[in-house]
Amino acid sequence: MASAAAEEGVTKALSPRTSSASYDATTLRETEADAAPQAIEYDVERVEKVYRKLDLRIIPAFWTLYFLCSAIRSNIGLAQTMNADVGHDLITVLSLSSKDISTALALFYVAYVLFDFPSNLIMSKLSPRAWMARIVFAVGLIGASFTAVKDAWSLKFLRFLLGVVIAGMWPGMAYYLTLFYPPSRTGKRIGQYFTAAQVSAAVVGLVSAGFQLVDGRGGLYGFQWMFLIYGVVAIAVGIALLWWLPDRPLPPGQSRSNTGIARWLPATPVALSGEDALIHYEDLKRVYHPRPWTLKDLTNVLIDWRLWPLTLMYFGVVGVGIGTQLYGTVIIHGINPKFTGVQLSLLFAPIWIMDLIAILLVTPISDRFHRLRPFFFSAATSIQIAGLLTVTFAPTSNPWARYGGLLLIGFGLGPTVPICMTWTNEIFQRRHGEVGVASASALVSGLGNLGSITTTYALYTGWPADAVPGPHQYRNSNLVMIAILAVSIVSSFIMFVALKLTRDRPRNKLRSQGSSTTDGANGFEDGAARREIEQRGFGRMWWSKKL
Repeated sequence: MASAAAEEGVTKALSPRTSSASYDATTLRETEADAAPQAIEYDVERVEKVYRKLDLRIIPAFWTLYFLCSAIRSNIGLAQTMNADVGHDLITVLSLSSKDISTALALFYVAYVLFDFPSNLIMSKLSPRAWMARIVFAVGLIGASFTAVKDAWSLKFLRFLLGVVIAGMWPGMAYYLTLFYPPSRTGKRIGQYFTAAQVSAAVVGLVSAGFQLVDGRGGLYGFQWMFLIYGVVAIAVGIALLWWLPDRPLPPGQSRSNTGIARWLPATPVALSGEDALIHYEDLKRVYHPRPWTLKDLTNVLIDWRLWPLTLMYFGVVGVGIGTQLYGTVIIHGINPKFTGVQLSLLFAPIWIMDLIAILLVTPISDRFHRLRPFFFSAATSIQIAGLLTVTFAPTSNPWARYGGLLLIGFGLGPTVPICMTWTNEIFQRRHGEVGVASASALVSGLGNLGSITTTYALYTGWPADAVPGPHQYRNSNLVMIAILAVSIVSSFIMFVALKLTRDRPRNKLRSQGSSTTDGANGFEDGAARREIEQRGFGRMWWSKKL
């Protein structure tokens, strides 16, 4: 129980009020108000201040871990062209064929698809912060081990292991956020740490130019130095996350039990205390009182038809994103074979700067219009299609026009993955509670990454006939990517229409037990759920506030 003094402080500082209809939508219908007590509401600005405090604790940690894991996952793409002019690139040193490279890239995603779902379920049962720290530590260890690869077999084996240990990271981060934020407010935050992948792609490309300058020092090639340094840093960050990330929140006054895995973990400072903890509890009660899930609950998630449109949405955009990330320098080299390895690295970076700009622009707006997520998703995906068409059909005599198409692809890629994951969390938390978020985010991410297997194994250098140098090099690969993006757009609108027709209500079991976001059949359990009835729109933006 929270102390009486703390509760009195909250009462004085945060007097209950009825929120504006444009933003809070907290006033219940009169007929419902007669049957249930009026819900307590706190000042919205004060509630948002609590979430901003959580941002300072969680988002930098997520940004850092995602930056490092993205760098380690994708630096094999840069290693293919680093110091190629002197024969010190990965392909030449290990005597790799195009099929060796595409197989090694695809094996990562095979492991990822297989282990994504069980990893997230384990995370939901154990300490989330410990599981995230485990992932980063293991990724660093395997990443550093790439320094010792001597042949195609060892490269493929380590890529598969990397997929095993990194599985569950991306959906685990999305699930972790729902322990501290309402799903309708997570799009912006997923976008914020997702920018780490874009900065990573840009910075790793730029920094790889530096690693190429130390080629041969200490008996290591430039790409080996890159593998080693990123791996060691990730190991250190993985250990630090045990103290950095907060564990799942507990109701005010409740002590954390020191049993099971918790006995072996170092203590971490609580995320919120005092009034902030009380406010968060009232605003997001659903995460403080989760209903223990069973195998039957998990089965209900697995047979929910809503998984498949979301998976197809993710399939297209993540396939194109990973294909661009891993083959970006290869595509640029095909545009102009005269580019040196350093020039390729420098030209690779702006693609991800455009990606970052789009994330920062679009994801906050998509949260404010959270019922229109498929329109934001489809508009961004259409920009990717425009970019691919430019790369494919712009005159070969104008290589910079083709390069401009890659910049369009980068801009369109940015918001799509965060929007897809946020929409998944919104739909499945409402319908299935915590197990819905944990399992659906993993399934959409895992099965959707079959698109990554397609683009890394079957397209570009994995398609020898399409990789033949000439004016039509990679044309068919680009057209395949356009096709899967079209499937993503169609799937988003099918999902939108189907949700309208079914009204997307919570499952009866959740409604009857007052779990997740509902309290009985008619009411809403917490303040965040009441505000989610309506979209915020552009209300309460800096230009609309009274001076």
